[in-house]
Amino acid sequence: MSELHLDEQTLTRAKQLAEAKHVSVEELISQAIDRLANDPQGFQQRVDPIGAFEDCAELLDDIVKEAYQNRERLLLRTRVYQAVVLLMSLTPLVAGMACGDEPAPARFLFTSQGKTGLATTAGEEVRYLPFDRPGQATWQPGPFLSDGRHVVVLSMEPRRDGPGRPFEQFYTQTPTHLWLYDLAAGELEEIATKDRLAPFETPQLLVGDRRLLVQVVRDGVGQVFSMNLDGSDPREFTRAGEGLPYGLSLRPDGRRVAFHLASPEGYQIWTSNIDGSERTRIVGDPAHLYFGPVWSPDGEWIAYVDCLYGQDPGHDWCDVCVARPDGSERHVLTTGQAMWFAASYGNEKARGGGSNLVAWTHDGKILFPRRTPDARLPWPYQTERPDVDHFNREYRPQEARGGTEICRLDPRDGSIEVLTKSDPLAWDFRVSESPNGQQLVFCRAATGELPAIWVADRDGGHARVMTRGIDELGADHPRWIPMPSK
Repeated sequence: MSELHLDEQTLTRAKQLAEAKHVSVEELISQAIDRLANDPQGFQQRVDPIGAFEDCAELLDDIVKEAYQNRERLLLRTRVYQAVVLLMSLTPLVAGMACGDEPAPARFLFTSQGKTGLATTAGEEVRYLPFDRPGQATWQPGPFLSDGRHVVVLSMEPRRDGPGRPFEQFYTQTPTHLWLYDLAAGELEEIATKDRLAPFETPQLLVGDRRLLVQVVRDGVGQVFSMNLDGSDPREFTRAGEGLPYGLSLRPDGRRVAFHLASPEGYQIWTSNIDGSERTRIVGDPAHLYFGPVWSPDGEWIAYVDCLYGQDPGHDWCDVCVARPDGSERHVLTTGQAMWFAASYGNEKARGGGSNLVAWTHDGKILFPRRTPDARLPWPYQTERPDVDHFNREYRPQEARGGTEICRLDPRDGSIEVLTKSDPLAWDFRVSESPNGQQLVFCRAATGELPAIWVADRDGGHARVMTRGIDELGADHPRWIPMPSK
């Protein structure tokens, strides 16, 4: 029997799929052996042979095509084993990663023009998930189940706010719907339909694979409820009237939740058990806007930001902070409101924005967008007029200066490493580290332009644009697809 020779594209796709399934290439092909041997007809009909992802049906064609022609199981197993030997000798997955070879490809979701896209760091063609339910104006991904295959998705009907209908009063009158999408099978199922509490419900956090924490707004009052995925058995997580809770983060062991609360006494950071009990206030001060708590990988720290909103009513800038989960050992790690907080981008024809958060790395450092010393935004906040659209900015590109750079901060000694550079300076933001710790994803927008999504190696090298969105009209909110939990 002659030896099989795999082309570079097949090798790349095999590595990508193995990484996505959190297995070795050898184990991946071993799974394929069993499936193909037991159901050769299914493979002939081009059904995904290893049941992994809907876009991988062709992955193992080159590996098994000669063996399949004979349709003898023993021959099939022998031929694929030869392919495994060749594949492992050419590209040892784990050893290659450890030796600093090209980072293994990873996948992420993002949003563009109200749709949800899927892209890979290998640069494969971007595709948009086929959500086709009637009456839904926008779609955006939420939290993932532990299998890394199912993701909660939020859709919204046409917004109820707009000219003459202020954001604060009408936005939460927009009906929303929650869905569970299977990335492998391409199946979309509506969830949270039982015991519906209000037209406006948004997913905040999965607690295990059975309970979902959902923000519910009724008569302008927001609170969080815990419920089963189908919406049944809703229980109060926060209480009505104490403020609007959001920005939830789950401790890595799954036992505690951190969140910020927009209360009558200002924005505060809290932790609680997953049912909302045994709450601890981490930090709160009416003169400070504390926002966006995120647990460290070891669960020993909470990172968050501090905006001095009294001197910065547009919430443009903030400092990076950490504290222990009991509220002790609070530290402000940056000075001078160094982080870009309220992202704003685009021009008079098309614009957007949204709050930036910090992100932890696998080795316990913090990623954040730091402004250059002379940074000045092209969208200054307008204090002299009422905010009716939750943006309230005037486009003045002639006033723009500098930009922002992605930095990595070590909370142990306060050292900061600049990871991204642009010439001319641009605005880098929304950064996070890939599940394998090898790559970064972030947004970059030049002054007056809509953002594109970029990927770089973990040290900031090899930075390249992945997508500029539908019709190059911008892409935002990248979210890594996680590895399945062991």
